[in-house]
Amino acid sequence: MTSISSPAAGTSSTDARAFRLRKHADYQRVYKASRKQFSKQMTYFFMLREGAESLTPRVGLTVGKVMGKAVDRNRIKRRMREAVRKNLSLLTLPVDVVLHPRRSVIELEFRVLDREVALVFRAIQKAGETQQKFTDNRHPATDN
Repeated sequence: MTSISSPAAGTSSTDARAFRLRKHADYQRVYKASRKQFSKQMTYFFMLREGAESLTPRVGLTVGKVMGKAVDRNRIKRRMREAVRKNLSLLTLPVDVVLHPRRSVIELEFRVLDREVALVFRAIQKAGETQQKFTDNRHPATDN
């Protein structure tokens, strides 16, 4: 019988938590700093982080009561967390992302959901790089 806690079993839950948005204030900051973006199965918001904070991307999920009963909402969140975990390496910038899945995610084939999250992350990465270049050009480093 193999042990679940073996190094080959994947990332531990403490590693995964470093990539999550948890505080209400963080969610609010992302909402205020960005516009709502749309994809087929979800809407999303993102914001580049500046300063001495962690350089890793952080992702938050919101699944409201409109999405159904607790069992359905939890299933949507589990599926979304797995798709995010598989595609997180596509985000290399220090960015905060909030994903709002649509109800259709619950019946969607996982490979389609996985592809959709990858598409969203690629779009965020591209927009973030463009935004970062624009910010760098506006505030060039001064050499003394």
